[in-house]
Amino acid sequence: MGEAAYKERYHTLIIGSGPVGCTFARKLVQAGKNVLMIDAGAQLSGRYGEHLKNSYLYQKNIDLFVNVIKGHLLPASVATNKEPVVTLDPSAFSYDPDLYDGFSMRNQNPEQKKHDNLAATASTYAVGGMATHWTCAVPRFHESVELRHNGKPYPLPVNRLEELYGEAEALLGMKTSVFTNSARHILVREVLKSGGQDVGNVEELPLAVSDRDDGAQSAAVHWNASDTVLGELADPDYNNKRSAEWGTFTLLPEHQCTHLKVSGTDRNRRVDGAVVRALRDVRQEIELHADNYVVACNAVLTPQLLYNSGIRPAALGRYLTEQPMAFCQIVLDQKIVDEAETYLANFPDVRNRVHDYRMEQQKKVANGDRTADPVPIPPLERDPNLWLRVTEDRPWHCQIHRDAFTYGEVPPDIDPRLIVDLRWFGITRPRFENRVVFSDKIKDTFGMPQPTFHFKLDGAEREAADRMNEHMLRTAAALGGFMPGSEPVFLTPGLPQHIAGTTRMGTNAADSVVDRHSRVWGFTNLQLGGNGLHPYGNAANPTLTSVATALHAVESTIQNNTGA
Repeated sequence: MGEAAYKERYHTLIIGSGPVGCTFARKLVQAGKNVLMIDAGAQLSGRYGEHLKNSYLYQKNIDLFVNVIKGHLLPASVATNKEPVVTLDPSAFSYDPDLYDGFSMRNQNPEQKKHDNLAATASTYAVGGMATHWTCAVPRFHESVELRHNGKPYPLPVNRLEELYGEAEALLGMKTSVFTNSARHILVREVLKSGGQDVGNVEELPLAVSDRDDGAQSAAVHWNASDTVLGELADPDYNNKRSAEWGTFTLLPEHQCTHLKVSGTDRNRRVDGAVVRALRDVRQEIELHADNYVVACNAVLTPQLLYNSGIRPAALGRYLTEQPMAFCQIVLDQKIVDEAETYLANFPDVRNRVHDYRMEQQKKVANGDRTADPVPIPPLERDPNLWLRVTEDRPWHCQIHRDAFTYGEVPPDIDPRLIVDLRWFGITRPRFENRVVFSDKIKDTFGMPQPTFHFKLDGAEREAADRMNEHMLRTAAALGGFMPGSEPVFLTPGLPQHIAGTTRMGTNAADSVVDRHSRVWGFTNLQLGGNGLHPYGNAANPTLTSVATALHAVESTIQNNTGA
């Protein structure tokens, strides 16, 4: 397939296979265009870009999925540790670290300072991108907090975004109903509503998820991902089944674009080709051609590719925002569990399930059956999935749920039905000095210019983070005590993986990288996609808005009818 694909000329070449790149692909192919998509990562599932958490094993034990996530995150910038290993055999090879202070070992970055690093920032190299293991949270941005800053509105009008949000939610399969009949979900929600704490209005978390019919395994759900966005295109045999009205779709995994070939003058430039390495074929270098090009890697790899291609507008990598994030896990209070049926009184079907299960277990105890379950919540009740919206007075996004993360390890002797995760996401604002830059000397694992971060919170952001943490503590106190090892903590900067602003959208080329149609300023056939386009920072998860901006961008491409 690869050799034949190399020789064709496509309407659009899409670099990156996450939900945003797949949005471009889906809409273009539906419009009858022939599309080629490439990704440096491998194909990990039968359908292109499936969520790996849909596996039976991880549905049964979500905590096992932690190591899957860890195994798919490649850190972007690791500050070099030059401290000698003092317990090393004295006869072993050694060198003067000051004399070789520019040497990069094991992908460490000697140009990175620890104090302004986003040390947890990482990329996922796989077909489907980070959506192969994401949380699937898809909230909308708050109009006055996240879609406006210093009196300036978002580049896309709010009424237009409302239309796009609806389409993006449908494309991702957003639902708020999948967990609403769960005893665990309702119990946590009702406790927070009745606790007397100034917590806020607790709602159902918007998720890209759907029910699935597994019979007795009713706790299982289907987590949506890039394959959901692709729809029919996610079938590797799509081209043999497609209708005549739709275009073709070809996806090449383990094909890394190293740079774009550019021609033309400053105000009328165009991409003439993409130089690509076939990573599984002894790094064979090829050149791919299309009429239009879309780069939708992520907020670090997209500007990295532009930089390596000599496309270096003043705002590239600048105005970087990322979320300060507080986290804790609690174990439900004894009184809450004991009085679960009281909290569930307004939901008789759910209350009866809990009551009947409790009675069944008590009968086992009375009969001397030591296999009785001490927790009065049926094992197949789904996880809680709740949130508190961003507000002007509370400019942070709050998720109250259960999921797998690279932090927060569950001890084997605590029943996971009693554990609730609290993740509070703050917001930072764009400043020119907060940035990611790319080295002309040091290469990363994939042979590209090494990214280096320079990022700090200002005084107002630090104060807001403190208020955010205090709010999380009050919310946690209403539910129970902290789980050992998961007490409240601010996580390593960059860990949300929600960097934005590095390829920001704007209304002029002086302080942005792309226009309202996601087209790079001065280029006729180059568009960008992803979280890097959001210009003002965000507290809520950015994927839905990224898909919405991609829908707007691809519509302009189709209307212009450029290419074959």
